[in-house]
Amino acid sequence: MSAQGSFIAAAALLALTATGAGAENAPGVTATEIKIGQTMPYSGPASSYGVIGRSDTAFFRMINDKGGINGRKIVLISADDGYNPARAFEQTRKLVESDNVAFIFDTLGTPSNSAVQKYLNERKIPQLFPSTGADKWGNYQDFPWTIGFQPSYRTEAEIYAKYILKQRPNAKIAVLYQNDDFGKDYLAGLKDVLADKYSRMVIKEASYEVSDPTIDAQIITLQSSGADTFILAATPKFAVQAIRKVYALSWKPMFFMTNVSTTVASVLETVGTEKAIGIISAAYQKDPADPAMAHDPGMRQFLDFMQKYMPDADQTNANYISGYNLSMVMTQVLKQCGNDLSRENIMRQAANLRNLELPGLLPGILVNSSPTNYHAIRQFQLMRWNGHVWELFGNVLHDSQS
Repeated sequence: MSAQGSFIAAAALLALTATGAGAENAPGVTATEIKIGQTMPYSGPASSYGVIGRSDTAFFRMINDKGGINGRKIVLISADDGYNPARAFEQTRKLVESDNVAFIFDTLGTPSNSAVQKYLNERKIPQLFPSTGADKWGNYQDFPWTIGFQPSYRTEAEIYAKYILKQRPNAKIAVLYQNDDFGKDYLAGLKDVLADKYSRMVIKEASYEVSDPTIDAQIITLQSSGADTFILAATPKFAVQAIRKVYALSWKPMFFMTNVSTTVASVLETVGTEKAIGIISAAYQKDPADPAMAHDPGMRQFLDFMQKYMPDADQTNANYISGYNLSMVMTQVLKQCGNDLSRENIMRQAANLRNLELPGLLPGILVNSSPTNYHAIRQFQLMRWNGHVWELFGNVLHDSQS
């Protein structure tokens, strides 16, 4: 890190700690409860992710049944934003200004989080562990009140690029990406690794808008380019369309698909599991649909939670384990806060996680954060769809900053 970066980080930390232990508790905190808020796409084009919010809600119900955290019950207000940035902003402002939540936790999606990031940071309200891997959630210098959780999309793309260079150094790559920070992070990651080879190896790029009804035309264009390698940065609705069209065209590229669209229940079973055989992706958490995990202690813990608190849910849907992991991290942060539940201390503890193991993460993948590291997870493992399950292969891979 440069001296300037260190200075900025130190200044940001000083701002968070200036009020010290004597700071007042955040709004929404009483002697008996902590009120927190989030928005989720319970409707709209990314509604398959809404189960993450339901998992969060069930998890905190379990925590409350056990007495809460340091004697306080957790009240989670989870509002529907329809995966619409304007609606996310409206709902978040209501959570802050009318519902008086202490902070925002696990809002889903790059567009929704982007819409509220400046608003929350200007008011010094923690924006904790958004369900999105956009690289910018690690920008502690400019947004010290926003901290990410999952590995960034840029890191994921870097790992794909390194694998391509090793396995297919003369690849002709086509990329389809969502036209926002989510999709553009994949382009940035590819450029990080391919460098001056990018213009030669990436022979065609195409993008889509969240409002687009279909991406068939883009897939046809990419296939016609002559590409033998395909990287897809798309949310589940469009991932289903892409897999279906690639299969229909009998196009057989080396196919990489973003981690956020690998859920068996909402993507692969929807499109037909046989149509996705051979697709490569990357994982950082365990897959409840994998029979090999049946006797894993961490998976048993997760499934026991599901059976008690969400018995009617599809327990093979990996989005539920996402909510489980995120809620467990949030619980750890609040435990570390003790009785100092000021927004300053909540943010300070979120940036002070050390080698935290979660039952839902793959072995060797740990949660770490600091005042100069707002990407809590920086590790992945590659996996390939075999028609029945995702098969992990290779070692746990780290980004260049780990």
